[in-house]
Amino acid sequence: MAMLNLLQKRIGRPHVTVHGFRSSFRDWTAERTSFSSEVAEMALAHVVDDKVEAAYRRGDLLEKRHQLAEAWARYCDSPVPSAQIVPIRGKVAIE
Repeated sequence: MAMLNLLQKRIGRPHVTVHGFRSSFRDWTAERTSFSSEVAEMALAHVVDDKVEAAYRRGDLLEKRHQLAEAWARYCDSPVPSAQIVPIRGKVAIE
C-alpha cells in the first residue's frame, strides 16, 4: 500500500499500479539475468502452489535475493539509452 500511495497520491499517477512494477521486475529477471525462477518468485513473495515442492523448500534464498535486488537497483539506476521517439498521432482501435 505504501508504494501504491506514493505512486497515485504523491507522484500523481492514479492510473499506475504496483503490479506493473512487479511484472516488469519478473520479466527483466527472466529475460536479462541468470537468476533462477525460484529466486525471482521468492523475491516477489509468491506462494509455491505445488504442495510437495513447498514441503521440501525450506530455505529463504536470502543471499541470492539480495544479489537480485542489487542487480535490479543497478538496472533501474542505469541511464536510458537515447532513442529517436516517433510520435503516434490519433488513436487506433484495438479489436
